[in-house]
Amino acid sequence: MKTILVLNGPNLNLLGKRQPQIYGHETLEDVERLCSAACAEGFGVRLLQSNHEGQLIDWIHQARETTAGIVFNPGGYTHSSIAILDALNTYEPPVIEVHISQVHKREAFRHHSYVSLRADGVIAGLGLEGYVAGVRRICQLASIRSP
Repeated sequence: MKTILVLNGPNLNLLGKRQPQIYGHETLEDVERLCSAACAEGFGVRLLQSNHEGQLIDWIHQARETTAGIVFNPGGYTHSSIAILDALNTYEPPVIEVHISQVHKREAFRHHSYVSLRADGVIAGLGLEGYVAGVRRICQLASIRSP
């Protein structure tokens, strides 16, 4: 089975509790359930979340040899982490950047993403459906790369 890493950055452990008017009432458990259901045959997901930049980088490094792609919601590190961009640049399989909210309708600092410089696709403003779309796209791209 090919694994898709669904990686979540800071504060996403509070999904469903933090600013539900922006992020909704669903939780990371809901994200995992939806992503698992969206996988094509032969694919599975591993969902991880950390509030620590170094931990996210370590998981990206570990994923280099073991995953078909990464669906990544980097949270606040989207706008600030060159170190995460550098880690993603060492990762060859596809990366899809996901944001639950429509970041371009929010504060100006949220309009810039370092992760987008590496991402093969960016999804914003679709709520949890953005994760689903990201997983489906990784399945498509991974199937093309290794039929």
